Amino acid sequence: MEDTGAEIPIESPPGAVKARMDAGEALALIDVREPFEHALARIEGCELAPMNTVPSRLEEWKRLAAGHLLVVYCHHGVRSLNVAGWLRAQGVMNCTSMAGGIEAWSLEVDRTVGRY
Repeated sequence: MEDTGAEIPIESPPGAVKARMDAGEALALIDVREPFEHALARIEGCELAPMNTVPSRLEEWKRLAAGHLLVVYCHHGVRSLNVAGWLRAQGVMNCTSMAGGIEAWSLEVDRTVGRY
């Protein structure tokens, strides 16, 4: 997968993320919230990586982004948008922030995911 980011928006609505998942696209969901937040509500199959650990995982994510779209999310989409912007500034263009975070996911995609 070419890492150009040309057609990948910096933010993607939860419904678009779900459609990509359902289509079988190679996605890596990265939850940048804190462990206590992850314990309250999470998307199955995601990877927890609190925001303060992101810089130390840059090389890992560069490799992962070569074959997967990185979908970063948090509670409301603010932290994840910052992380997606930072990743792009580091050359990881194959990433997007899930707009509205897990709160929007719970309201729009999967009501079984808890809200807090």
